[in-house]
Amino acid sequence: MSTPARKRLMRDFKRLQLDPPAGISGAPQDNNIMLWNAVIFGPDDTPWDGGTFKLTLQFSEDYPNKPPTVRFVSRMFHPNIYADGSICLDILQNQWSPIYDVAAILTSIQSLLCDPNPNSPANSEAARMYSENKREYNRRVRETVEQSWTAD
Repeated sequence: MSTPARKRLMRDFKRLQLDPPAGISGAPQDNNIMLWNAVIFGPDDTPWDGGTFKLTLQFSEDYPNKPPTVRFVSRMFHPNIYADGSICLDILQNQWSPIYDVAAILTSIQSLLCDPNPNSPANSEAARMYSENKREYNRRVRETVEQSWTAD
């Protein structure tokens, strides 16, 4: 059955395959266009460099009028990522717009890695460290990057 949400997700997937943003990949799970697996690579020349971070995106039939539920599967240490992997990002909440496609969502999350908002913390320890002790914060991020290589 082809609903508007499914048609839109097929279009998003085609666009992602034809013109993938740097450091991002994503695809629907087998036989389920509503559930995607994605990988974001840590941006070069940042503490996140070299990391491969897995996410899931769960879409509803209301997409693109409602944002997907996006979660990191990889363990993350970041001011705007909760312990359960959910992400505190304005475009996934109150700033959502149907013009965002999967590529835009993943690109926004990738840029959030290097540009956190410590004033809206999901992880207060990471937010405090980011603001008060950048060196220790970067060390913890490097640990997270190394864990991302070995996690299944």
